[in-house]
Amino acid sequence: MAHKIEGQVVSISEQGNLVTDIPCAALAAAPRDSAVSIRCDEHETVGLFTSGHSEPEMSFLALLGDSGCLELTIVGDSAKVMLGIRLGEPVSVQW
Repeated sequence: MAHKIEGQVVSISEQGNLVTDIPCAALAAAPRDSAVSIRCDEHETVGLFTSGHSEPEMSFLALLGDSGCLELTIVGDSAKVMLGIRLGEPVSVQW
């Protein structure tokens, strides 16, 4: 059975991460591998990561953020600037 959680971008972090209203706790049962897909606007990424990841620069990632909510980031850059996503943009997580 497929699982889906929907939310939206509610703020931008100092680093330019897109902070959603999806609590990390709501994703506790979600896999951390490519079985989970995260979409925002026309952008999509797979997997859930923590801040200690070792993904390369310019990778688009979904982070279980220090904010306590799911965050979308571009490693080493600003997701807000690079992707042009605005507050209120829908975000969906499926697995």
